Amino acid sequence: MYNRMITRLFLLATCLITSPLALADAFDPAPLISELGLREGGIPMSDHPGWAPRKVMVLMAPGNKELTAAYKSRLQAVAGDVELFIPEGGVFKLSAESMAGVDAVIGLCLPKILQSAGPELRWIHNYSVGMDRCKGVTEPQLEQVVFTNNQRLSGPAIAEHSIAMLLALTRNLPAYAEAQAMQTWKPALSAKVSFGELRGKTLLVAGLGGIGTEIARRAHGLGMRVIATRNSSRKGPDFVDYVGLSNELHALAAQADVVVNALPLTEKTRALFDVDFFKAVKPGAIFLSVGRGQSTVTQDLIAALESGTLYGAGLDVTDPEPLPADSPLWKMDNVIITPHVSAAGVDSRRRTLVIAAENLRRYVAGEPLLNVVDLRRGY
Repeated sequence: MYNRMITRLFLLATCLITSPLALADAFDPAPLISELGLREGGIPMSDHPGWAPRKVMVLMAPGNKELTAAYKSRLQAVAGDVELFIPEGGVFKLSAESMAGVDAVIGLCLPKILQSAGPELRWIHNYSVGMDRCKGVTEPQLEQVVFTNNQRLSGPAIAEHSIAMLLALTRNLPAYAEAQAMQTWKPALSAKVSFGELRGKTLLVAGLGGIGTEIARRAHGLGMRVIATRNSSRKGPDFVDYVGLSNELHALAAQADVVVNALPLTEKTRALFDVDFFKAVKPGAIFLSVGRGQSTVTQDLIAALESGTLYGAGLDVTDPEPLPADSPLWKMDNVIITPHVSAAGVDSRRRTLVIAAENLRRYVAGEPLLNVVDLRRGY
């Protein structure tokens, strides 16, 4: 089970770090930092006790013998005299011996890496956004290691995926696709296009972070009224009509024709979308989930769909993953399921490469890193 999980994580990472594009001339991070509002940590790496860049490990996915030529070249260029260590066999063959002297890791934040790391470790960069698999961190590691991730970089891709699922549900496109596969002309399917047009309807984004903001931007562009919740403040962009705090979720859900779960997984968000939430949601709403599967109680979601409380659901994340073959969700004609792939895409891959390399440059130079994560908060 563990090996299967690691393989899946690396397959996801592969989608992000391999690209057919020629990237040699595309590593200027400034446009991305400005466009996506990337933030740097408040403390320069050179001010962190024990900072002494000597050996950086870059993990590869199984089946990929080396990074794309342009990415590898960029990493080598910014590393200078610092050794780049690319272990054969990836995370599967990592040991305390192979991790000896490694002070930074670019790849994935996983228990095996944390357990194998020595006291020199000062930085881990996670190719994905979610930090919920970064388990087993010791107290000394929490104090001395800087964690960074892919936050905001996958936002545009995930937002387009979310809107694609929403439009497919409102226009009954899965039914037409099934009819097409059967080479059957079924104009009667149009009778099930009953949700109505999106313009003028209300969309609630639960989690107005990097991903949630990009979803909100696109929904507003479709003429929807956008409201949102966030944990930290009531501030939001002009295209969001109202930003509430996390404790307003149920009240805002009662107003929403569409609810999007774009939350990270923390102890506070685990099982947040439960029977009480689905009782509070506006009848006939659509539920989209692109955050983390464990924030939704699957049986409660199924019950809301079966009862008609929900018009439909678009799920890129589920609990568990992979979704078991006997789950009722598979056979519901008002549910779209994709296998945790909403971040996929050439542009998303390019952004990941650029910022990973930029953070390596900053690490070696002793500058503040981008996309710093507070593991105690989970994001």
